[in-house]
Amino acid sequence: MQHEIRHQKLSKKTFIKRTLFIFIGAILMALGIEVFLVPNSIMDGGIVGISIILYSLTGTKLGIFIFVLNIPFFYLGYKQIGKTFAVSTLFGITVLSITTSSLHHVAAFTDDMLLATVFGGIVLGSGVGLVIRYGGALDGSEILAILLNKKFPFSVGEFIMVFNIFIFGWGGFVLGWDRAMYSILAYVIAFKTIDIVIDGFDESKSAWIISDKAQEIGDAVLARLGRGVTYLRGEGGYSGDDKKVIFCIVTRLEEAKLKSIVEEMDSSAFLAVADINEVRGGRFKKRDIH
Repeated sequence: MQHEIRHQKLSKKTFIKRTLFIFIGAILMALGIEVFLVPNSIMDGGIVGISIILYSLTGTKLGIFIFVLNIPFFYLGYKQIGKTFAVSTLFGITVLSITTSSLHHVAAFTDDMLLATVFGGIVLGSGVGLVIRYGGALDGSEILAILLNKKFPFSVGEFIMVFNIFIFGWGGFVLGWDRAMYSILAYVIAFKTIDIVIDGFDESKSAWIISDKAQEIGDAVLARLGRGVTYLRGEGGYSGDDKKVIFCIVTRLEEAKLKSIVEEMDSSAFLAVADINEVRGGRFKKRDIH
């Protein structure tokens, strides 16, 4: 008999933290749009990009377009990702819409196109990254791309790329091709900033080591790097021999020292190192080296 899997409610602390950071993220995005990009006729991609074009054509407040055009995606987000995501997204886009409307008449921070493009992309990307990191979204185009990905043989990234090519092309006719090119630059900067905010600066590395001297290597990593290790049991696919596998987490600065330890202890050892964006729990915290 299967047990019903119930949805776990967020703790009060988690709820407050998520709400606060989604609120801050939405305000940052609104600042990037209204005090850097829009006054200089620079667009973003996605639904916000379409909203900026429609604002330029009609003069209707940008916040209204952002909210109305994203309404269908609340339902899609609820069906495809879940209730918590949909509610977080609704909250974030509501704050974004209200803030952009409130900032509509605020003077631009700069009329230098390059500065507006760079800093607009950074501020906007920081806001979007915060919202995504804490479980929401500020643009429905990614939700649509996730849905289309399930029905057509193209990746989410490919759908977003095609969608934005169309938007920036349309923007070129409406705002001018120089503005469209600045818009693409702002979008690229925002995209990279989103990655940094979501993944963080302190990127760690996961290391997998297979060696006949696994115990000696593990002891050396613990003593010389101050990093805990986990031993796993494996079996060679070709030889069928039992293998002892070491798993550990190190920082980028410690990667070179880890490699030198492995080379020194067993030059024929198998070593695989990969990027890892977040580490929680366990006993991977660095110990003092004596």
